[in-house]
Amino acid sequence: IFRGHDLHEDLQDMDWVELYVFGITGRRFTKEQLRLMHSMWTYTSYPDVRLWNNRIAALAGNSRSTGTLGMAAALAVSEASIYGGGILARTIDFFIRTQRLLESGKDLADCINKELAERRIIGGYGRPIINADERIQPLLALAKSLNLDQGRHLRLAFAVEKGLLDSGRLHLKMNYAALIAALGADIGLTPREFSLLMFPLFLAGMPPGFIEALDRPEGTLYPVSCADILYEGQPQRTWHKTGVS
Repeated sequence: IFRGHDLHEDLQDMDWVELYVFGITGRRFTKEQLRLMHSMWTYTSYPDVRLWNNRIAALAGNSRSTGTLGMAAALAVSEASIYGGGILARTIDFFIRTQRLLESGKDLADCINKELAERRIIGGYGRPIINADERIQPLLALAKSLNLDQGRHLRLAFAVEKGLLDSGRLHLKMNYAALIAALGADIGLTPREFSLLMFPLFLAGMPPGFIEALDRPEGTLYPVSCADILYEGQPQRTWHKTGVS
């Protein structure tokens, strides 16, 4: 019995994502909404072992660990507070809170300034190295084709971007976190539901790196030993509590 329904009778025609979302929310979603949720995962499934979480999966393969342990560890660190699941949770929370404030008569510029004053950043804006995100246009195009691009939170996301760019202080453009958080809020997901939905966000990009590293000689991924690192900091110290150097 799955949320009051017989899994093998009532829910047998659900695909995996539909079942997963139903388990999180207890609600049914339209085929268009489900298609969008699928693509939120697909469009950021980069099989690049230089990414912080994929690297762990690859190192697990290169050290001859199991795929399950490698994927589990990589997914665990995917919840990184600055650029992973942590920022997703804060971003959707910001959009939902801010939308409520705007509907109560508050000014968007005041909301932005208050958020920056209290938290120093607004989740979902800015990106390391380049201040742009190549994933936005494909997902926006899909949302438009599904008639899911006119939600109030998505409009808010673009308004916040404009506010940041026009302020003259922070030239921060929207990144993927802001886009999917806004779309998730417009679908009706709460911050907790959205965080659970995004748990496997990067999963599809992890097995390729694991398999490639597994097929290579052991220990050849990032083969840099401590002796190869030139260190000019403080000398080795003794941790007196344990006596271990």
